[in-house]
Amino acid sequence: MNAIADNLQAVRARISRALEAARRDDKAVTLLAVSKTHPAAKIAEARTAGQHAFGENYVQEALEKMTAAPDLEWHLIGPLQSNKTRVVAERFQWVQTVDREKIAKRLSEQRPAALPPLNVLIQVNASGEATKSGVSHRAVESLAKAVAALPRLRLRGLMAIPEPGAPRERYAEVRAMFDGLKSQFGFDTLSMGMSDDLELAVAEGATMVRVGTAIFGERQKPRAAA
Repeated sequence: MNAIADNLQAVRARISRALEAARRDDKAVTLLAVSKTHPAAKIAEARTAGQHAFGENYVQEALEKMTAAPDLEWHLIGPLQSNKTRVVAERFQWVQTVDREKIAKRLSEQRPAALPPLNVLIQVNASGEATKSGVSHRAVESLAKAVAALPRLRLRGLMAIPEPGAPRERYAEVRAMFDGLKSQFGFDTLSMGMSDDLELAVAEGATMVRVGTAIFGERQKPRAAA
């Protein structure tokens, strides 16, 4: 095996052990490979090893990679500026960082009718810090109502980025919010957990983990944000 294939196998084993420890179904968690700043060649290696879903932070960088691998599933996991919504609506399958009604409306309006509705997650500010991205806990339900009403979007659930070293209670708070809104909005996706904390996230009910470093190694020097 090559290094990336070995790394993917190791990450999948970590997920399996975490699911077993939490007494959850062994298919309950989807692995999203975070390929930001890594070249298309590494994505090709991961694809050969059976990885299909990839997460990118920067729109322009992602578009270049999509050209090389148009049949993969692409998730935007970085902040989305208003002037990038059209190309994101046209090219991505998922947007995990919706935190404003304005952005959601633009994505819905600009999603081509020939494509399935765009899968979206509402990003929750897990820590409650004003400097962090995401919507506050108290505003999640109202934003969810607005997003769920948009015709070209499919609201799938919540995304959160607990701060490094966050206590387990932080993850549990997001899970409780997810569970509280699940039946009302038909949520099926809780995106939470990365290379360093995926076990904790899985223990607290994550259904998708976003793993970059443990698969691809340390990030390459990023280009200017797009």
